Amino acid sequence: MAESKGSGQKVGIIGSGLIGRSFAMIFAGAGYQVTLFDILEKQTTDALKDIKQQFAKLEGNGLLKGTLSAEKQYSLITVSQDLKDCVKGATFIQECVPENLELKKQIFAQLDEFASDEVTLSSSTSCIPISKFSENLKHRSQCIVSHPVYPPYYVPLIEVVPAPWTDKSITDKTMAMWDEVGQAPILIKKEIEGFALNRIQYAIIAECWRLVQEGVVSPQDADKVMTCGLGRRYAFIGVFETMHLNAPNGFGQYLESYAKGMHKIASEMGPAPTYDGPTAQLIHNEMCKTIPMDQLQEKREWRDERLIALAKVKKEKGDKY
Repeated sequence: MAESKGSGQKVGIIGSGLIGRSFAMIFAGAGYQVTLFDILEKQTTDALKDIKQQFAKLEGNGLLKGTLSAEKQYSLITVSQDLKDCVKGATFIQECVPENLELKKQIFAQLDEFASDEVTLSSSTSCIPISKFSENLKHRSQCIVSHPVYPPYYVPLIEVVPAPWTDKSITDKTMAMWDEVGQAPILIKKEIEGFALNRIQYAIIAECWRLVQEGVVSPQDADKVMTCGLGRRYAFIGVFETMHLNAPNGFGQYLESYAKGMHKIASEMGPAPTYDGPTAQLIHNEMCKTIPMDQLQEKREWRDERLIALAKVKKEKGDKY
């Protein structure tokens, strides 16, 4: 990560849930002053407690972002129940409220009222194009999507999605800022529901669902295809890179060998599932056997520990992200 340019600049985070907390930590790691907003004081108090614990754990594992100590980074984060106070003086606002169109319309209408003509108004929405809740705002040219992957502190991808009316300078600044704070931004060149990550993720989920529904594999074995197969290499190289490496003479030869078979199989994959009925119950029951409901939090911590370990390996190997 490049040397921090965040010193003295303020970022406002709207929503102190898991995504908001991660973003607060990322910006503090780059030296930004962070104000974390939520309507409930208990929510922000709990968020600060959790952030402090996470900073200490990251510092202990040698994976704390930036050059500042955990104590110093924690001191850069304040909380507020006043939205106007959160927005005042900020150069960047990241909205992290639940995925609900009407709620986002309400929040962005309030942000529009308090925003300066310079601040970037960014949303964490995972599927909804920002044009659907910024069209009538006076600051609509400053609105953009910055969609993270949970948890963003350990998984650096950010999908940057401008609306048709987003000023190019806002898009450029947003891409540069995410790179500066150590995330991995990609530009979604035109609005499409689900952007790139969720469209790819939903395609995988849909085919896994169909394979279980048709009795081809168990839910556990469908998961194993990812954890012991595709996921192993996709942590280091992408889809097209894999194709390029998996033929002696690269991508072109891969297509010569496999394109017809790929097209045939893709054509036979069937309609999109509705994700209900007996298959939904079957997968739910099997997942509860694999990870009992009373062990979900323990498994989440297990997941995060392995994401930390993967990040450490990539860092040691000199990978940028």
